[in-house]
Amino acid sequence: MSELSSNATNVLRLSDITMQFGGVVAVNSLSLEINKNEIVSLIGPNGAGKTTAFNVVTGVYAPTNGAVYFNGEEIVENYPRGKMKKLYAGTERGKYSKVIEPTPDKITKLGIARTFQNIRLWKSQSVFDNILIAKHCRRTSNFLTATFRLNRAEERRQREEVSELLNIFGLYDVRNELCASLPYGQQRRLEIARALATKPQLLLLDEPAAGMNPQETLELTDFIQQIRDDFRLTVFMIEHHMDLVMNISDRIYVLNFGALISKGTPAQVQNDPVVISAYLGEDKNA
Repeated sequence: MSELSSNATNVLRLSDITMQFGGVVAVNSLSLEINKNEIVSLIGPNGAGKTTAFNVVTGVYAPTNGAVYFNGEEIVENYPRGKMKKLYAGTERGKYSKVIEPTPDKITKLGIARTFQNIRLWKSQSVFDNILIAKHCRRTSNFLTATFRLNRAEERRQREEVSELLNIFGLYDVRNELCASLPYGQQRRLEIARALATKPQLLLLDEPAAGMNPQETLELTDFIQQIRDDFRLTVFMIEHHMDLVMNISDRIYVLNFGALISKGTPAQVQNDPVVISAYLGEDKNA
């Protein structure tokens, strides 16, 4: 697949991303772009490589080959090295030559935040502290200023910002409770609130509706659109609930066995025979 053209409105651009584990190619030459303020979904069957792609964007994995651009700046690049020179089974060999491998904390500081397929909260901490801890990545204090409490104004401001987030997410009344005691739906909201506490420009949501009932999923649809608008975010989402995906997405990319098989608007993807066969299922009675 040819490299996508750069666009001034691109928030995220993946260029020929390949992720190979030993002899298994989990993602093969994935190229996509997400523009400012869009909600874009990445869908596909289980094991298609969706979360792997998220892990490359957020620095959990260094790709085997390819590059990632954020707001026009290259933030990730890699190429087959060491034993992978012989094992490499992906495409675009020789196209990339640099090694840029930021850690997840550096990716977060750039302005990319994520939630996880399985909720990952600090369960022994209160609701309030879960969000406050996430604020640490934006602190300007150091050991000296913290020791002599010279950072009190910043700390006060961050605590006020946490209270504001809790109000927006309807969690202020349970701010002092342990997050493990919250109902599942509230834990999902808390995880999103914690991600927003890092002040991202791009929010990655990995199956946010997992485990939710139809009513909760419907409420989540409105909620994601609300936070996109209120926080002026760009949202990149993995999701299996097709009603949610089709109702909320500006555009959709479809993966199957690690390769991109379709892209377009919800209507285009929904009516693509390749997608129907690979993911949505064919109507054998038709």
